[in-house]
Amino acid sequence: MIVSWNWLTQYVRLDMPVETLTERLALTGLNHESTSEVGGDLAIDLEVTSNRPDCLGHLGIAREVAVVFGRSMTEPDPRPRESGPPVASRAAVAIEAPDLCPRFTARVVSGVKVGESPWWLRKRLETIGVRPISNIVDITNYVMFECGQPLHAYDLDRLAGHRLIVRRSYAGETLTAINNKVYELSPEMLVIADAERPVGLAGVMGGLDTEISPATANVLIEAALFDAMSIRKTARALGLHSPSSYRFERPMDPERTEWASRRCAELVLELAGGTLHPGVIDVGGPRPERPVVSLRFAQIPRVLGIDVPRDRALAILDALGLERLEASSEGASYRPPSWRSDLEREIDLIEEVARVFGYEHIPEDRPVPLASAPRAPRERVEDEIRHALTACGFDEAVTFSLVSDELAAPLLPGPAEPPLRVEHSSRRRENALRQSLVPSLLAARRHNEAHGDADADLFEIANVYRPHAGRPLPDEPTHLALVTGRDFLGLKGVVEALLDRLHADSDLEARPVSISTFAPGRAAELLLGGIHLGFLGEVDRGWLDAMELRGACAAAELELDVLQARADLVPRHHPLPPFPAVLRDLSLVVPRTLAWSDLATTVRHAAGRLLESISFLGTFEGGNIPEGKQSLHFGLRFRHPERTLTGDEVDRTVDAIIDACATRFEAKLRT
Repeated sequence: MIVSWNWLTQYVRLDMPVETLTERLALTGLNHESTSEVGGDLAIDLEVTSNRPDCLGHLGIAREVAVVFGRSMTEPDPRPRESGPPVASRAAVAIEAPDLCPRFTARVVSGVKVGESPWWLRKRLETIGVRPISNIVDITNYVMFECGQPLHAYDLDRLAGHRLIVRRSYAGETLTAINNKVYELSPEMLVIADAERPVGLAGVMGGLDTEISPATANVLIEAALFDAMSIRKTARALGLHSPSSYRFERPMDPERTEWASRRCAELVLELAGGTLHPGVIDVGGPRPERPVVSLRFAQIPRVLGIDVPRDRALAILDALGLERLEASSEGASYRPPSWRSDLEREIDLIEEVARVFGYEHIPEDRPVPLASAPRAPRERVEDEIRHALTACGFDEAVTFSLVSDELAAPLLPGPAEPPLRVEHSSRRRENALRQSLVPSLLAARRHNEAHGDADADLFEIANVYRPHAGRPLPDEPTHLALVTGRDFLGLKGVVEALLDRLHADSDLEARPVSISTFAPGRAAELLLGGIHLGFLGEVDRGWLDAMELRGACAAAELELDVLQARADLVPRHHPLPPFPAVLRDLSLVVPRTLAWSDLATTVRHAAGRLLESISFLGTFEGGNIPEGKQSLHFGLRFRHPERTLTGDEVDRTVDAIIDACATRFEAKLRT
């Protein structure tokens, strides 16, 4: 926001050096960007944060100056003289989209003379970088930069039916804006239309057909309130931004609209002549209720670490325009002014007291009492996951949720809903909300590979976005994804190590599944205690080529909610076993379609409590193995918790395993 020094002096006395002014404003939240001299005036560029739209006008800045320096402030009180027939006889307004336009006002001035603005008005606009056009247009810009409320002036005689309709655009409509460009409108865009066609993009830019020209004699002045999200979406969709849209994208002062309309009409009469028709067309619903906010004086030193005198705190809040409803020795209640929609809670009032009293009064070494909050279960689980995976050689990655179409595919078997899109993403090619984390991690691995790190094992914990047909909002589950240069078994071992770290005692089962991201026959659905945990597999070569990855990759994506539900974060102590283990290897000839998980489950049940662990060692086909069969080679570890096992006990257990597999799978011991 660029403000003019000379312009500010119209509202508040400035008897301090400009350096003092900008330094003090910066300490209260209006950061100073630069100051430059423009034709005998000073243009002061201040950074206005998004929560302070009241400072997007000279009156707002003057109010801050008056509070900070203890000055009185003078605000214009427009009272334009009215005469002639009432305004309702000259124009009409209808709102067909009240959800996007809560208020619309119109005044009409007849018999104006359009010409050049006087020197003082041109000078003030030029100081802040605005090009003068004509007295009518310059007045609307002047009032906007004075109070922050955008306005628009129409040539009334060019409005079909002398009426305005605030509505959503119809499909196929176009608008030629005052910048001489034609814009195609979509049905969700809010337009200002006359009886025949759109004549302006609400809150963004007016139309060329009804702009003020030297031939204009009758002017309709618009001052309105629009839905901020609607204005933001329209401006970004069309790539059309203006000082008006910049302000309407933020909360506006609902009480400033009618004032701005009167102020504009007053200046039009003064600088362009004409007759202001009595009354104002004011269409819209009731004004929003302002909340009551309570302040406890004891909270000020507790939060800030310093004492601010009670009377000083009350004076600061009064000067900022808050309406004091009641006050006692313990606290006070206030109704914030209409221009401060950001003041909603007690802490907001404490911040106002602090910034005006002066942050520089708070010593750097002043202790502020703090209490640590216990970590939530989700945070503890995520920490354990990070410890486990970094111990396995993985690095954590953080990637964008908005991705290109190539990276938006879900990691699911079968078809899926198309991804949701953000129409106005600043990343033009990457506007789809991802449904899986794996493609993003593969892209990160490619980046590492291109920079000399060919073996980057990565993981990420983040949300994915799964749309549903007929539902406006997607599911947003949190997933854990991993990519690695290891093979299927290597990555499965990492997942098992992770489950061991979380003390998730349920059995992990891997069932074959077909997913386009993974190579055929090299993918599995992971089940933890019979509940879907996620997917794991070796990435298909076609995917690797498309991602320009040279090395082979395996990937997994797990549901964090399932991990959290199964995690037991209580530390456990297990003494080292005092008795030796007995190791045996078995090779069984089984059907080629048999899944390892099914065989492992049968082995565990047959072996009973003596089996400490089972490990897959490999498969073999061909040779003396019959067609349609495979040899599954696996290792067994036996141990008794209270004594040393005998060879006979182990042999009997192995025989029981072979018999169980023969009965269920027609397995035969390979010799």
